[in-house]
Amino acid sequence: MLDYLPELEYNMETYIFYLFCLVCFIQFIFVVLVYSRLAFFKDKNISANNEGVSIIIAARNESDNIFNFLPFILEQDYPEFEVVIINHQSTDDSKFILNAYKRQYPHLKIIEIEKSPHIQYGKKLPLTIGIKGAKYEQLLFTDADCKPASNQWLKSMANHFSGKHEIVLGYGPYTKQKGWLNKLIRFDTAWIAMNYFSFAKAKIPYMGIGRNMAYTKSVFNRVEGFKSHYSVSSGDDDLFIQDAARKKNYTINIDSDSYSYSQAPETWKEWMNQKSRHFTTANHYKVIKKLLLGIYPLSLLLMLISFVTLLFINDFVWLTLAIFTFIFILKWIILGLSMKKLNESKFIAILPLLDIIYAFLAPAMYYLIDRKDIKKW
Repeated sequence: MLDYLPELEYNMETYIFYLFCLVCFIQFIFVVLVYSRLAFFKDKNISANNEGVSIIIAARNESDNIFNFLPFILEQDYPEFEVVIINHQSTDDSKFILNAYKRQYPHLKIIEIEKSPHIQYGKKLPLTIGIKGAKYEQLLFTDADCKPASNQWLKSMANHFSGKHEIVLGYGPYTKQKGWLNKLIRFDTAWIAMNYFSFAKAKIPYMGIGRNMAYTKSVFNRVEGFKSHYSVSSGDDDLFIQDAARKKNYTINIDSDSYSYSQAPETWKEWMNQKSRHFTTANHYKVIKKLLLGIYPLSLLLMLISFVTLLFINDFVWLTLAIFTFIFILKWIILGLSMKKLNESKFIAILPLLDIIYAFLAPAMYYLIDRKDIKKW
C-alpha cells in the first residue's frame, strides 16, 4: 500500500499535488454543502392557498405571443386571480388582441403605457406600474412568451406562499428543439437553476428568474422596489432577490406543474445578446457572491489542469487517480440527482462532459461578451 504513496518533497511536483488536493477539496465542499441540498430536497412548504393572486406580465410588441400563450395563463385552475398585463409602448397589434381577450376574460386587466422618448427603457417601470395597479397582495410574474406547464402552475406557485415565505423562486426551462445549440442553452438554463436553487437552500439566495417567480407587495415595498438598481435595465429578478431575500422569507418550487416554458434563442447571436443582458447585473453583485459563484468553475479548471499534469509524474499517478475518481463519481451522482429534480434527466449520461465544457465556456462567455447595458425596450 505504501508503494502507491508519493514521497512529498519541497519541489514543483509536490506543490502541484498540493494545489490538486486543494481544488479537489473545494469541489467536494461545493458538491456536499451546496448542490446536495437540491439533490436531496423534499418539498415540505406546500399548503392550500385560496388568497387572491395577481399575475403580472410586462410586454412590448408581443402580439403573437400574447395571442398564442395568454389564454393558458387566463385559464389557470385557481379560485381567485387576475392577470395584469402592462402593454409597454407597443406599436404592433397587442392592444387590439388584448382588448379582444378582455371581452372574453373579465379577470384580465390591461394597463397601457403610451410611447414616449422620456420613459426609462427596460422592464422595471412597467413592472412597478403593474405592481402598483395589482388588486392582490400576492404577485406572480412571468413573460408574454411563456407557457405554463399546466393549468396548475398558478396553484403550485401560490401554495408555496406561507406566513414566513414571501418569495417563491420557480423554474423556467426552454422547450426542447433539434440541434446542439438548443441542447447547450437548455443545459445552461438547467445549470443556472441548479445553482440558484442550491444556493437558496444553502441560505445564500442570489437570484430568481423573471419569467417564473412570485413575491408579495409587502416585500416589494419594503425594499422600495427596484430603487437600488433602477439605472440598470436588467436585474428585476436577480438584483431584486438579493435586496429582498432575508433569512427564511423565501422558498423554492421545483414541482413540474409550476414550470414556465419559453422558446430558446435560435442562433448564437441571439443567445449571446441574451447572455450579455444577463451579465450586466454581475458587476452589481456583492463581492462574497461573486467569489462563491466564481470559485466552482475556477477550481474545476485548476483541478483538470493539475490532474493532467500529475499524470506525467510517476510518483503521484495512483494517488491522483484515486482522488480524481472519487470526486468524479461523487459529482456525477449529486449533480445527476439535482438534474433529475429539475426533470432534466437526459443530461445525466453526459453530465461530466457537460460540466467540463461549461467550466470553460461560462467564464469565456463572461469575459469575451460585451457586457454593455443593452437598451432593450
